[in-house]
Amino acid sequence: MSKGFCLLAQNNEKTDYVRQAYALALSLHKYNTGQKISLITNDKVPDEWQGPFDKIISIPWSDDAQDEDWKIQNRWKVYHASPYDETIVLEADMLILSDITHWWDELGKRELFFTSNVRTYRDELVTNRFYRKTFDANNLPNLYSALHYFKKGDKAKEFYNLLEVIVNNWQLFYGKYAPNEYQKWCSMDVSCALASKIIGNELDITDPNSYITFTHMKTRLQGWHQVPERWTNVIGRYYKKDGSLLLGNYIQKGILHYVEDMFLSEEIIEKLKDGTVY
Repeated sequence: MSKGFCLLAQNNEKTDYVRQAYALALSLHKYNTGQKISLITNDKVPDEWQGPFDKIISIPWSDDAQDEDWKIQNRWKVYHASPYDETIVLEADMLILSDITHWWDELGKRELFFTSNVRTYRDELVTNRFYRKTFDANNLPNLYSALHYFKKGDKAKEFYNLLEVIVNNWQLFYGKYAPNEYQKWCSMDVSCALASKIIGNELDITDPNSYITFTHMKTRLQGWHQVPERWTNVIGRYYKKDGSLLLGNYIQKGILHYVEDMFLSEEIIEKLKDGTVY
């Protein structure tokens, strides 16, 4: 069976998500050999950024996020656009900082899997629920769509078909299934959680004790007494000679969801390019 990573990237006026996807693809190849990665986008990809991708795929059908600033309306299409039998989906503003190829064996035991626990940059389990009030108020599965996996088949297709309906009618579904702490915008996390709740497959598609996770750099998740506006204002970033990345005094491993675009400097991209083969 074919296996690969898929990224969906759409630029807006503030952020070049294709650039982020390029850096993520570089990081994948730097630390993981023999992996395939596809970029799904309607934006122009400069020639020098195309090398790390084995496929660049147009967003299927119409662009449902054309008039949106926060472009999530097409993300349910990843299932249909992926050229692989097994797919790991990642958000563009991530970096892979160690070998995660062994994850395929664990994920292959499932039809669908979502991370349900995330870590601080100090590698501590995140317990802060500031960004999860809608989840707690409506007893929703604690899914993080930024890192998930699917295997082409009936169960995953059922999930993504329902996800399409929820995303296209999010006000209706949020009002019916998540009326408490009602969220006034469409998010992929809430939409995926509602799809899981409606189908009733939470126990099949996630595991709070799983080692398949990522470091989530939203500021309120870090356990700070005084929360800064941006974590990049208060934590130093250093690349060591061996290629490892430190945030403060902590070496980063696995997947870093850095969230803030200003983190991705040209220096970091040059470090990722150095010696990387694809």
